[in-house]
Order: sequence, then structure tokens, then C-alpha cells
Amino acid sequence: MAIVEMKVPTIGESVTEVTLSQWLVESGTYIKIDEPICEFESDKATLEFPAEAAGIITHVAAEGDDIEIGGLVATIDTSAAAPAETAAPAAEKTEAAPNPAPEAPTATHATGHPSPAAAKVMRENDLTSAQITGTGKDGRITKQDAVAASQTKPSSAPVKPAEPMNVVAPIQAFSRNSRREKMSRMRRTIASRLVEAKNNTAMLTTFNEVDLTNFMALRKKYQERFVEKYGIKLGFMSLFAKACAKVLMEMPQVNAQIDEKEVIYHDYVDISIAISTDTGLVVPPVHNVESLHFSDIEKQIKHLATKAREGTLTLDEMKGGTFTITNGGIFGSMMSTPILNRPQSAILGMHTIKKRPIAVDGEVQIRPMMYLALSYDHRIIDGSSSVTFLVKVIQLLEDPTTLLLDL
Repeated sequence: MAIVEMKVPTIGESVTEVTLSQWLVESGTYIKIDEPICEFESDKATLEFPAEAAGIITHVAAEGDDIEIGGLVATIDTSAAAPAETAAPAAEKTEAAPNPAPEAPTATHATGHPSPAAAKVMRENDLTSAQITGTGKDGRITKQDAVAASQTKPSSAPVKPAEPMNVVAPIQAFSRNSRREKMSRMRRTIASRLVEAKNNTAMLTTFNEVDLTNFMALRKKYQERFVEKYGIKLGFMSLFAKACAKVLMEMPQVNAQIDEKEVIYHDYVDISIAISTDTGLVVPPVHNVESLHFSDIEKQIKHLATKAREGTLTLDEMKGGTFTITNGGIFGSMMSTPILNRPQSAILGMHTIKKRPIAVDGEVQIRPMMYLALSYDHRIIDGSSSVTFLVKVIQLLEDPTTLLLDL
């Protein structure tokens, strides 16, 4: 009997442990080489684990187990013979049809198999693969397929008969139920890193406000032509990212990071964009923002956001970042103190836009205003530097022509 041990592979330098989130094959079944057998949830992404050989698989670990890198997950008996496939009965000879029907696509191990994001939706709505028709590649079930199936799923609750008239319904007691659930690996990682950032940095936050009148007028004037030429809308995030990148190149200490007794300076700007997903906050970076056009920044952000919400971000797409921008304004936040994204030294917090009366040239005017918050590590960035950085960014945002002309 030839046994192949399936062990957790090396995923990344900083990943020492994963969680087995879901088995994709039953123990005791025959599997093919490269067929996904389970899903791992690491600190940064959800990954499928393919079989290294064909044979009968035996589970060693259980769903929900935390397994160290190199830990045993399953064994495969490669001496087991593949099950014989049932031959289809020979079709009777008939005259050729003038317009033969197209052949159905060949089924693969991906057929009827949900993506990580789809599997989460299915678990939350008690759906099975048999209830969903996959529209992805090779019949794979996508998140959209699972969401659509959950919305059309018939209610399993029994229909309560109508109560007769003049009958007082019994008073229902308020619920006092509670439940205990294991935190997901991503949520645990987020928690530990936030505490680490709070405890291991001298973090301070400085605040200011920006008048977005000129940018909103520019955006309204050129939006249609921008979309026509580049195929994507000009949003707020590309303007903020570009303004930050320009000032970060002028003030390298804000773009730097501490490594024990040394400071690492960067001659480029990789801005991590905070993206909210069903499983938690992720911050994949857009690389070399200082050299990108506004349209390229918008496309990169859209691409990363789509992959993040589908749960398909790779580890390479999560690496790096020299500065972070988070936008709590999309949820209605008026003001906040963002926590540093270690090992970075600064993070900019955007907030909701409110029309407020402000003094302009001695007159009161209603302007679209936004509060900005810059949290920074005081060990490497002085208070004066943090304020100077924020003021320079605001000047570019309030006069976007100087940003477009690189003045």
C-alpha cells in the first residue's frame, strides 16, 4: 500500500498556521490528482489545497482545526484502483439531423463546486450544490449564483393558521438566547494586529478639513469624457491617492517604516486601500501610485475590490504597501481615528462629505466639506511633519488643477 501524506504547504513568510475551513471531498472517496480536496483560511486569503496524487483519501484533520505549516491534513492511498466508469449505451443509428444539438460541456471537478465566497453564502442559507446551477468556468458555482439561489429559496417556515376573531394571542416571552461561535482566522488576525499596532507604536492622530468644491466641479464637468475615454468613472479615491503619493515623495519619512534600529525609506509609493468584505477588512496595495494615471488607479482599485469581495485575492496581491487610505465616509462616518497598518507609519482616514457653512473671503457660504484624519507613528514622524503632510494634501485636493499639472 502506497500512502501519500497531504501536509499544509508553505504559503508565505509570515504565515505559520492555517484553518481548515471546509472539506471539498468526502473521506473514503477516490480523488484525482490536482483535484481540490479542501480550503484553507490563512491570515490573508482563502486557498484551495489540490491533491498531490490520485487514490482513496482519508481525512486526518477536521473542519475548523488550526493546523501549523507542515501539519498533516489527509492521507491518500495511491494503490487503490480508480472506480470503473459506467459506459453509456450505444445509440441506435439514425439519420443525421440537419441541425445537430451542440454537445454539452465536459464535466470537471470544478463542476458544481462553489468558490470560497459562494460556499460561505451557501452555508449561511443552508443551500447545497444540487440546488444551484453554476455559471462560472467549467460549471463552477460563483458567489452571484449562490446569492441568486438564496433569494429564490422557498421559506421552510410552516404557515401559521389565522387566529379566530376575539381570541387573545398568548404573550410571547422576549428572547434570552445566546450562542458561541469560533472567530474566523481573518477576524482573529485583524484583532491581533490592531492590538499590536496600538501597543507597539507611539500612535497619534491629527485632524483637518478639506473643501471639495473645486474637485466636485471638475469631476462633474469632465466625468462623461473621462468615462468615454477610459471606460471607468473618476472617483474620489484616485484623487486622494494621487495627492498623497505626490506629498509622500516629497516627505519620505511619512512613507518610511521602522525595522528594529533602522529606518527603511521607499523611492516609490504603494498605497494600501482598505476594502470592507463579509469576512473582515483587507488592505491590498496599489503599486507605484506616484507613476500611475488616475484611470489606472481607479481600475486597480476596482479590480482589487472585486477580488476581495469574491474571496479570490492572492497572497501576492496582499503583500506590501507603504501607506494606507481608509474611507469610513462610505458608511456615514463623520470622524474617526484610524489605526496604523503595521509596519507602515501613517494612515489617512477619509470621512463623509457634509455641506456646512464656512467663512469664504469674509462671507458665509455652504460648501461640501470632509474631515480628514492622519494617524502616524510618532517614533518616526514628528508632529510638525504630520501636520505639514496633511496641509499639503489638502492644498492639492482643494486646487486639483495643480495636481493634474504636477505643480
